[in-house]
Amino acid sequence: MQSAGRQLERRVARSSLHAMKNALVIGASGGIGAALAAELEKRGYGVTGLSRSGDGLDVTDADSVALHLGTLEGPFEAIFVATGTLAAGGTPEKSLAAIEAGQMADVLAVNTIGPALVLAHVERLLPREGRATVGVLSARVGSIGDNRMGGWYSYRASKAAVNQVIHGAAIEIGRKRKQAVVAALHPGTVETAFTAGYPGHDKVTPADAARRLCDVMAGLDPAQSGGFFDYAGKEIPW
Repeated sequence: MQSAGRQLERRVARSSLHAMKNALVIGASGGIGAALAAELEKRGYGVTGLSRSGDGLDVTDADSVALHLGTLEGPFEAIFVATGTLAAGGTPEKSLAAIEAGQMADVLAVNTIGPALVLAHVERLLPREGRATVGVLSARVGSIGDNRMGGWYSYRASKAAVNQVIHGAAIEIGRKRKQAVVAALHPGTVETAFTAGYPGHDKVTPADAARRLCDVMAGLDPAQSGGFFDYAGKEIPW
């Protein structure tokens, strides 16, 4: 038989574990994803990370998404979807003539279909009551209203499309999770392998980007769910 003191210690430990908020990061092996996981841990979350390289999660495959997310129980008070590709191994198109159908399909599969498949499992993983946040990485170049340069057709189209998916998901999830906030996020230009070929841009470290994105999500309220925000919390036009 355990001592009364030992039993009390175990009850306190279980209570503390139950009280801990939990976070889920999809794409946790990437530059931004790994930084988000680290930042959330600093903020006291118990973090679960999933990625292709670490766990075999292929966000473009519905069966893979169902297998990996289906085993999770939650609830998760914070979820980030930090997957993405710039050009699926190629280069962003500078003209319409440069568009290749296969490459465009691959970019859309990762940047649009992938997050959509993940979001289909998110409502079940959120708490039934209380505040919860879901941040999905998008990009300012996905803004149609802000596009004054053209080019980058596949990437722009994939991000514009995922913004629509996120907005629709926010409406659907909000019907049952009244305190949930679902948002599209522009992280800025971050120093990762993703942006290594663009040295002229002002870049921030993954750690700084993660901190700012977590701050943005912490500052949004349910009335702003479904919006598109940059790393400073400013709304971006669709």
